[in-house]
Amino acid sequence: MPEIEIELNGRPVTVPDDAGSLLDALRGPLGLRSPKDGCSPQGQCGCCTVLVDGQPRISCVTPLRRVAGRSIVTVEGLDAQVRDGWAAAFVETGGSQCGFCTPGIIMRFESLRAQGVGAHDRNKVASALKAHLCRCTGWQTIIDSFESFSPGRETETGRDLVAASGRATLEGHAPQQLAPFAALGSAPFAADTAPDDSL
Repeated sequence: MPEIEIELNGRPVTVPDDAGSLLDALRGPLGLRSPKDGCSPQGQCGCCTVLVDGQPRISCVTPLRRVAGRSIVTVEGLDAQVRDGWAAAFVETGGSQCGFCTPGIIMRFESLRAQGVGAHDRNKVASALKAHLCRCTGWQTIIDSFESFSPGRETETGRDLVAASGRATLEGHAPQQLAPFAALGSAPFAADTAPDDSL
């Protein structure tokens, strides 16, 4: 099988060219879990958004072949201070509950930040969110997360995260944890913990 070379999170990698999508490669042989498969291959939910040469791209509808030789960045590849800053912002504002959609939104927000979109420009932020679906929090707290972002900021909040997690569990009818790891897509979703070759 032919192989494709890409730069992933700052390092060169080679993956088999099986005519699949970028998302298939990221979650498959490359073992990354922050890009989520919410609607593949429809490209409608935004959960699998990554940066391709600095631009947000829906990876479930992006053929792996199309990104040969290009730079791909996922949440795992963000600078640690940037990643921690996004996690803190989402937790503190209540912009993330289950965390399934949040990594894709973080990547879109990181692209906006790199373009110089400021915290005051709620209209641009709201417009960028049109590419994403979120069922947990609504848009207000997600936009608040963009406004409150600060690199290197640690999660320090007056919110009772245990109580907030309990409320989110009641609202979502499933256990949820409000925590930085959930905002970054590291919560134990079934597809992230399934054994190899499971259905």
